[in-house]
Amino acid sequence: MAPTSGKKPAPAKKAAKPAKEGKAKGKGKKTKGTESYKLYIFKVLKQVHPDTGISSKSMAILNSFIVDQFEKIASAAAQLSRVNKKPTLTSREIQTAVRLVLPGELAKHAVSEGTKAVTKFTSA
Repeated sequence: MAPTSGKKPAPAKKAAKPAKEGKAKGKGKKTKGTESYKLYIFKVLKQVHPDTGISSKSMAILNSFIVDQFEKIASAAAQLSRVNKKPTLTSREIQTAVRLVLPGELAKHAVSEGTKAVTKFTSA
């Protein structure tokens, strides 16, 4: 007879329940997907040209472009905040960074859209 360690024997396992319809079998911890702007790019494309599609390669290029622009604006805003010795990144730093990073007319449109978004957010 094998020596016992003083532990109680494990209870008998219950029979596995059949998987319900509509639910995944390997249900457990969800893994976080990579963040991307693909959904938003697609929504804007459909607003502008409802009958036009986009290839996955083109979508990847646009997503990469947006991530790059976001990083440029964020780093410029952070630098402005550091130079002015302000610990908080406000909409004012973002607006100035947009004016510095984006060229001419595009910066004007971006600032007006950003101002509109901030106004809508604060009023809600």
